[in-house]
Parts: sequence; structure tokens; C-alpha cells
Amino acid sequence: MARKNPISIRDLEAAMGELEAIVEQLEQGELPLEESLKQFERGVELTRACQGVLKQAEQRVLKLSKSTGPDGELEDFDTDEEGGAS
Repeated sequence: MARKNPISIRDLEAAMGELEAIVEQLEQGELPLEESLKQFERGVELTRACQGVLKQAEQRVLKLSKSTGPDGELEDFDTDEEGGAS
């Protein structure tokens, strides 16, 4: 079953580590077909989630780089877009 909760920026490294482990397992070719399919599906899910987090980070960087005033000082930045700040 696919996870419905998106990963956060803090979880990105863990997700990428899990993705690397899945790739290694699949490359070994020793898993039964059904387990290989499950791992492949999880890998696709992780890839999409990681891409989403990276896209959000890119958007934040672009917003920050555009939020400089005429004197080069950064203007206030609203962090509510992070998706559930604690």
C-alpha cells in the first residue's frame, strides 16, 4: 500500500537512503518477482516524493533570491509553504 503522507525536507536523506537500498536489492536480482514488484513500486513512490521535496526546496530558493530589496537586503519570507511547520 502506498503511503499517503508526503516526506518532508528533514526526511529527504532517509528516503534517499531507502531508495538506494531498494536499488541495490533489485540489482542483485535475488528477490522473488512479487517482492521485486513491491520494491519497485516503493522505489517509484520514493522517487516521486523526493522529486517533490526537491522541487519545493528549489521554489523556496527562487523565492528567497527574488525577495531581496533594492539595497540587497533580504525581505521577510513566509515559511508557511513548508507544509506543516512545527
